Amino acid sequence: MSRRVPAPESVPALVTTSAELADLCQRLSSEAFVTVDTEFMRERTYWPELCVVQLAGEREVAVVDALAPGLDLAPLGALLADPAVCKVFHAARQDIEIFLLRFGAVPTPLFDTQVAAMVAGFGDQVSYDALCRALAGVAIEKGHRFSDWSARPLSPSQIAYAAADVTHLRRVYAGLRERLSHENRLEWVAEEMAALGDPAAYRVDPETAWERLKARTNSRRALGILRAAAAWREREAQRVNIPRQRLVRDETLLELAATAPTTPAELARARGISEGFARGRSGAGLLAAIETAKALPDALLPQPPRDRHGPVPSPALVALLKVLLAAKSEEHDVAPRLLANGEELDRLATEDTPDVPALHGWRRTVFGEAALALKQGRLALGVDGRRVKLIGAD
Repeated sequence: MSRRVPAPESVPALVTTSAELADLCQRLSSEAFVTVDTEFMRERTYWPELCVVQLAGEREVAVVDALAPGLDLAPLGALLADPAVCKVFHAARQDIEIFLLRFGAVPTPLFDTQVAAMVAGFGDQVSYDALCRALAGVAIEKGHRFSDWSARPLSPSQIAYAAADVTHLRRVYAGLRERLSHENRLEWVAEEMAALGDPAAYRVDPETAWERLKARTNSRRALGILRAAAAWREREAQRVNIPRQRLVRDETLLELAATAPTTPAELARARGISEGFARGRSGAGLLAAIETAKALPDALLPQPPRDRHGPVPSPALVALLKVLLAAKSEEHDVAPRLLANGEELDRLATEDTPDVPALHGWRRTVFGEAALALKQGRLALGVDGRRVKLIGAD
């Protein structure tokens, strides 16, 4: 049996010119896959500032200085869109968001090793370091995790640190593909990559931003004000390019929804709102949003989140579904969160056939069908030694 010879480790190149990047991307376009990572800054801005892009092919590793003067990133966009080259990431969501903003498209085709590892039995949201230890036999040096990647020049240790993220990812990817192929689960991962590659998953809808705030009120008027204030915050944070929490904190929005201020003086009484903010352009915009929400007819006000999916589920039935979920996760060696989350279990407990991921694709085969059978009395749970077993009911 032949063994594939590992690619030799190469010294990472620092790419700072458009010509160098074009040549690099041309060479990488002949590869079957390219491992990709980014370093960015977001502490002071709403939009992520791309600072560094790391790329590795079979025998080449490069660190692209995305802030180099005059650098044209178009060849990188073309490589990320090349359907013949698989783009391999670990925990890809933030990287994908950055590339979607920069190039207007999600890299395709995709392979996220963190998601693949959940399918392959490595647990929930396994770290890159853990995968490198398990599949590449190396430990990741973490000294530059909190570097200021916007500062120039980049140090040799920063370049080496950045390159390591894509160097070892090649072996992680190869190990996961081999394991998933052996277990006939590559199609499972393909389903997950289709969802990860949906551009809609990365676009923030200001009108739904309020739902993340977990308001503890059933007042539809207060929720309407919260919806308007949160939508205003999202748009204003984008306009001035500062983090939403730095503009107005979540707890302040919740307070404003309850107090519904009408004047700058009333707005300034809210925790975290300064007098200058309240009397300036931002304060005027926020007060206008609140006033508009106060004038909405009742029919246009949002429903309390807990009322959206019907009656409250039986705690006992949800508990049984959780046991079944754990048993199926153990049986198939798949992370439980990948099969179903808490909201899906609640809906499974209260609706006959809810439109949830657990009842589609490979998840339905692994868990969904058994969940429906349990709910309909066609399946029972028992114990066989130290393991939960499923008992078909006549």
